[in-house]
Amino acid sequence: MLLEGKRIILTGGSTGIGRATALRAASEGAQIAFFDVNDSDAATALKEIESAGAKGRYWHVDIVQEDQVQSAVDEAVEWLGGKVDVLINVAGVLKGANVSIDEFPEDVWDFVIDINLKGTFLVVKHVARHMIPAADGTIIITSSGAGVLGGSSSYAYGSSKGGTHGLTMVLDGTLGQHGIRVNDVLPGALDTPLKRAQVEAVHDATGKQGSLGDKLEALASPDGVANVMVWLASDEAAYVRGSVRTI
Repeated sequence: MLLEGKRIILTGGSTGIGRATALRAASEGAQIAFFDVNDSDAATALKEIESAGAKGRYWHVDIVQEDQVQSAVDEAVEWLGGKVDVLINVAGVLKGANVSIDEFPEDVWDFVIDINLKGTFLVVKHVARHMIPAADGTIIITSSGAGVLGGSSSYAYGSSKGGTHGLTMVLDGTLGQHGIRVNDVLPGALDTPLKRAQVEAVHDATGKQGSLGDKLEALASPDGVANVMVWLASDEAAYVRGSVRTI
């Protein structure tokens, strides 16, 4: 199995890409500590992880609160046996779709940047505290085509994902000196709760042009991105550097 014996911390594991990745990693033999704020879906995800024959545990963590992140990471590393091999940071939000720049609310900007960029920074910071002394580890950050390869329906979202991409490039050099590989993944339009809400918001705001059903049907499965995440987490991806783009 690709991840036999791998100890993983994963954020955003309750739904979408995070959940799909957790289940795929579980099927490949990983032990998974996952963070989220969605307790009800987390309970279901945890049962599915355990049904796949893997060890899993859930922490309720608001990733913009450093004290919560630090505490959860330390507890998770202890539960994982004193070492974390892989961080997969998926947690994120998309708000402000199709709002013009002259009307974009400051509180929406702050909310998205806080979770997507600051949250990523805080999780990486505290996982790195454990990886650096071990001189080993893999960190996978979820960026996006939005803000990296092109535009976005949301100024805040595109900016936040441009930020996580920039963070990845900096980390690649600095943490690489400690034997830690850092990659980011740029998913496309996937059938997740986050993307569905964005498609519906844009559809409503643009006068319902075209069929909403057709737009939702066109979204790709998050399982395909989960396969990419799991492969990147494996030793087979040891030579991979930089960003990986998906459909």
